[in-house]
Order: sequence, then C-alpha cells, then structure tokens
Amino acid sequence: MATGTNIRTYFDGRWHDGDLAVMKAADHAMWLGTSVFDGARFVEGIAPDLDLHCARVNASARALMITPTLSAGEIEEIVWDGLSAYPKGAAIYIRPMYWALEGGYLGVLPKEGATGFAISLEEIPMPPPGTATTLCRTRFRRPVLEDAVVNAKAGCLYPNNARMLKEARDRGFGNALVADALGNVAETATANVFAVKDGEVFTPIANGTFLAGITRARHIDNMRREGMTVHETVMSFADFEDADEVFLSGNLMKVTPVSAFEDRQYQPGPVTGRVREMYWDWAHSSQS
Repeated sequence: MATGTNIRTYFDGRWHDGDLAVMKAADHAMWLGTSVFDGARFVEGIAPDLDLHCARVNASARALMITPTLSAGEIEEIVWDGLSAYPKGAAIYIRPMYWALEGGYLGVLPKEGATGFAISLEEIPMPPPGTATTLCRTRFRRPVLEDAVVNAKAGCLYPNNARMLKEARDRGFGNALVADALGNVAETATANVFAVKDGEVFTPIANGTFLAGITRARHIDNMRREGMTVHETVMSFADFEDADEVFLSGNLMKVTPVSAFEDRQYQPGPVTGRVREMYWDWAHSSQS
C-alpha cells in the first residue's frame, strides 16, 4: 500500500495516473535488493534542492553498480512535467528510483546497462509547524562501508532502519537515536539530528556511516550565513542528554523538534524555530 494519495507514476517514457506496477518477479532488484531512490518535496509551488536530489539518485545508482539512464537535468525536467498536474498548493513527495533488471556475473553482480527507472509522485501533507517527536536508544547500529552500501540511498538499507523504528515504537517513542559502529551518535532511524547547547548547534560529523542529507547541508549553510556557530563533530548520547534543544532534519518534514530523549525532556526552543524559518525563507527566495 502506498504512503500517500493522488499518485502519479513515470515509467517507460510517460506519466501514468495511479500507482503503476513497474517491477517483475525475476528482476534482479526483486530478489537481490538492488534498488535506489531519492526524495524531494514540492510544497507551496516550489521544490527546494530538486536538482541536488536528482543528482544524488544517479550517484546512489553508481554506488550500487546500477547504470543510470538519465542525467540529473533530464530527471528534473520529467519531475516538473509530472508536477504540473497538481495544484500549486499541493504537498508532494517526489521519489525518483532506479533498480537493476538483470544479473551479470554469477547472477549477483548487476548487469551493466540493464536498468529500470521510475518516478513516483505522492501527495503527503506537511506536518503542522512545531509537530514534535520523541527519541530513545536502540540496540541496532548504522553499518560501515565495508559492511553495506552506506554511500547510497539504497532500499536494502531500510530494513535495518525499520528494526530501529519497531524497537522505538514498541517502547512508546517516535524514533530512535542511532549509534555508529564505534558507539558515537550517527543520526536517527529516519533523519539527521542536531543538538543545541548554549545557543551553539552541534551535529554528528559525516563519517561515512550515514547519509549526510541535502537538507542537513542546507540547514548548516543557512545557520552559518546567519552567523550561528555550527559544529560538525563526534557526538555521544551524553551530548544529547545535556542539550537545550534537539531537532531532526530530513527531506520529508524538513525540521522536526524533539520533545524527549529517553527520560530527558526538552521545551520548544528558539533555535529550532529559527532554523525552520530560515529554511523556508531560503526555499522561497531561491525559486522566486
């Protein structure tokens, strides 16, 4: 079942209304998990950083040894064509996807050039500003490059994230704060994470165990342009227990305040609110 509504699917060179079937049972991706995707947002008539998301899906494909079939610019043009069918006020999740169709050597290595491509557009509302979540620890960790394709936004990585979320939900929390292989905080199960202490902002340094997101980078740039101090550094769970504010950064919701980490409670903070304001100010000014 799809997550959103009012779905449109680009496949085989044209747009289709609805959630179209695009994969076959014998496709390499179906039985060996060779699929990648990216996610962008269309909100209030704009699609912030769409070009970067289209470029990243090609980079993810190459990391998974899937041959990209379109340039980032071509993907972007197709997305805008598909979005033209929606009203300007719609909130759309944009998901370009590649997958391997055939196996090459020993059936396991994807066959070069045998690539499926689709774009899914789904109407998913933005949450009201200030909608918060809670975090807990999880026994599951982020893998390293030697263990998994952590340098791609790959579908095969997400069952591990789902285990984290299941553990958090079973304990009554909204998400999980996740460690890397060394026990340092990496991100949450679904988004990058920031902590605020004494007006300064801290976020785990990109160390190759998690995808340092496009929206994360945009927030960091906006904050530094504003004159705020942002540290990309090694972080422990104690740093989050000691924080004044914590917020998440991801494409689907952009900024999500955190109201609790385990027993530690947080109040809505001014830095989190300002980061949200700066993001939307930038987004509208960049596409005006």
